Amino acid sequence: MEKLFEIFPGGQAGVFRLIGVGMTVLITLAVLKISDQALQRLERKRAGLPHKFLHSCLKGVILVIGLFAVLSQFELTRDFSTTILQSGSLIIAVATFAAQKTLGNVISGFSISASKPCDIGQKIRVVSGGTTLAEGLVRDMTMRHVVIEQYDGQACILPNSVIDSSVIVNTNYIENVGNFMEFEIAFGSDVEKAKAIILEECRREPLLIEVDRISVLVNRLTANGIVLKFTAKTKDLNDSFRACSNLRQHVVEAFDKNGIEIPYQTVTVLKDRA
Repeated sequence: MEKLFEIFPGGQAGVFRLIGVGMTVLITLAVLKISDQALQRLERKRAGLPHKFLHSCLKGVILVIGLFAVLSQFELTRDFSTTILQSGSLIIAVATFAAQKTLGNVISGFSISASKPCDIGQKIRVVSGGTTLAEGLVRDMTMRHVVIEQYDGQACILPNSVIDSSVIVNTNYIENVGNFMEFEIAFGSDVEKAKAIILEECRREPLLIEVDRISVLVNRLTANGIVLKFTAKTKDLNDSFRACSNLRQHVVEAFDKNGIEIPYQTVTVLKDRA
């Protein structure tokens, strides 16, 4: 051991300093590993933007503390780091000047996590100034940005400050989703029979909710026929797509079986005999 002290620069103090740095790094990595595992279990039980944001912030705090602890092992940086740590106003001034956008994203991240305008797995559209910036599924959130998986498979990464200042169109924000549906029947068709057929198909569709409250009404008259309209409600947007697709198919088939005509434009071509 004494020979090691003689060989190593700085002697005994240098060896102990090196051991201290190694222990600090190991402890930091261990704390990161434990926090990752704990937060991953939490996210598996209840995935959400607040948990994703908390995970990202906690990793950042642990790394900063670990870095400060490593710097404190050296005399050259110990006094400087201690002065910086004790000078809260100096930290704020330097951080505000050098990392305005980064701090803005972190603060916006806290705002989004608290207000929760969207959550993991929800379908949203981000609109700013009348322009759609991104549309798709929310997949992740960090201290800096939100990841949105678009319908074409590409990932759109938007800074938290952009999300916080934009209009979020979230079809999953309200528990139940309603979708207007219209069926046009020809003049001369039995309107009451057509209404009854639509209501019967609605009762058969398992994805619809509040079926007893559905009212099929005459919405308007067109050049081709009579438009019947009603609201189909489901628990979420995914169910709405499937339920409306099923209703369109089944109602058209039922109309055909019961002699209810759906009007469509036809073109008559007359052959010139001259």
